[in-house]
Amino acid sequence: MAKNLEISFLLDFYGEMLTQKQREVIEYYYNDDLSLAEIADNEGITRQGVRDSIKRAEAQLLEMEERLGLARRFREMQAGLEQIQKAAREIIACNESFAYSRDIYQRAVLIRDLAGRLNQ
Repeated sequence: MAKNLEISFLLDFYGEMLTQKQREVIEYYYNDDLSLAEIADNEGITRQGVRDSIKRAEAQLLEMEERLGLARRFREMQAGLEQIQKAAREIIACNESFAYSRDIYQRAVLIRDLAGRLNQ
């Protein structure tokens, strides 16, 4: 069974919405990198039961992302914050190179630092 690493990312966003058993099995598989056989032994179920549980959980995670889009929005916000930080650094550099203004410098540093904190 090929692993879709997107599922691990979605698990961070929507994992609490799965049943406890589904969450445990999918975390074993994606986060702990256990095989289906190892998970089956740990949980006292068959390999097929583990596979079915993982497939159901994956489908639920993908459906939640399709409906809610939290992971997509998170990625978009991260990318936007990185662009804001880059633009602020460029403003600082231009300000230092052409006509230094303390006000422009302070505001650009504020924007850069705030975007950096939000992107952590």
